[in-house]
Amino acid sequence: MSHQVHSLGHVPISDHSFSADRSQLALARDISVEIYDTGSKYNLKTTLSGHDKTVTSVDIAPHSGRIVTCSQDRNALVWEPSPDGTYKPTLVLLRIDRAATYARWSPDEKKFAVGSGARAIAVCYFEEENDWWVSKHIKKPIRSTVLSVSWHPNSVLLAAGSTDSHARVFSTFIKGVDARPEPTIWGDRVPFQTLCGDFVSPAGGWVHDAAFSPSGNALALVTHDSSITIVYPSGPEQPPAAVVSVSTTLLPFKSLVWLSENEIIAAGHDCHPVIFTGSDQSGWVLDHSVDDPNEAKKNATSRENTALNMFRQMDLKGTPQASADDASLPTIHQNTITKLRPYAVGGGRVNSVSSTGVDGRVVIFDV
Repeated sequence: MSHQVHSLGHVPISDHSFSADRSQLALARDISVEIYDTGSKYNLKTTLSGHDKTVTSVDIAPHSGRIVTCSQDRNALVWEPSPDGTYKPTLVLLRIDRAATYARWSPDEKKFAVGSGARAIAVCYFEEENDWWVSKHIKKPIRSTVLSVSWHPNSVLLAAGSTDSHARVFSTFIKGVDARPEPTIWGDRVPFQTLCGDFVSPAGGWVHDAAFSPSGNALALVTHDSSITIVYPSGPEQPPAAVVSVSTTLLPFKSLVWLSENEIIAAGHDCHPVIFTGSDQSGWVLDHSVDDPNEAKKNATSRENTALNMFRQMDLKGTPQASADDASLPTIHQNTITKLRPYAVGGGRVNSVSSTGVDGRVVIFDV
């Protein structure tokens, strides 16, 4: 499996988003968002500076090119692209009193959702008559910080993962903004804030990420207990048809992407992605690692045993000699992977994903 590695400094990257044609990349790092022109080498084009605390999330709308950012300063901004390559920011009325943690555009780009530490999700839409972005809040029954949000393909249902160990599915239907959606397996009741599903992680771990499958008929969540759970609903107000959990011996995952209805890639504190495969009938298993550290160790050039070499150095010089290899990990990412995103899609499947990490690297993995 091939990969591209772009080292863009050493400042941790909390989130990233590529434009629809993959010609631009937005990186959320520290208190600003960096926009890069992509190519064989990524070149910094401009920096969006509108927040005064850490930017936690960034998302580029595929069709309009608008960028939404949110920050620990409790604000969200929508950046409107101009023909000359600049961006004009518009403040969003979030009305929250804690940090904004996560922002994503809906597939139809009429709305975006912002998770927060205020035990609320702000669903934002544009109000033409006042020419600004306003929000409606989803509060009940959220009891803690929302760490992630993910849209259903119909742009009405929204999944949210939280530090109260729950992943929930809500309706975000806003009259005058949304067309009434077709009934789904999650239910046909659409009033705003309707709870369509509520699922708890197996060992009560924080839900770091939750995402709908490509069809929208299943939900996957990764939690701080180092497990992944896939939920298959059976119908409105019915218990799920199947709930499949896979526990691993790895460190916790922070992010996941559905590659197809039967494949999921996840990554996090272990610094390399892993792929799970399965279905509601056969169950799910951890299939293989991408950028497997064990393979990297096997393929490394043979050298003397590190412990033996250390004692030899101590015998000769009275001090152990640390090499660069001793300090580096046998993976491409040298620290936690903070976010995975689909990069290339073909044949009804995601064929490559992009990742960013605390090490300041952007990596594109072919999967």
